[in-house]
Amino acid sequence: MIVRLSNEKVNYLSRIILELMFENDLVEFLDEPNEIRLVVKKSIEQEMQLYEMIDKRASEKIETQKKSIKEGSREWDILYRKYYNEEINKLGKISE
Repeated sequence: MIVRLSNEKVNYLSRIILELMFENDLVEFLDEPNEIRLVVKKSIEQEMQLYEMIDKRASEKIETQKKSIKEGSREWDILYRKYYNEEINKLGKISE
């Protein structure tokens, strides 16, 4: 269910974000642009890893059901959304 981004797409996004930051007069840069872009890229990658972990946990919960549920079925999709949202909510409570 999670969309994975290629390294090229992550690089592209990090450049776009950096350009938008440069356009904002309220942002002051204390480091070289490429260093900032690398931090942005790393942040995107970490966020993607987090959502991949949540995806995996939701899928694993479905697999542990007594009844076999076929991936792609309506029941699987409903359970996936439920478990995915539960995992997201757990993270919100942890970070508070």
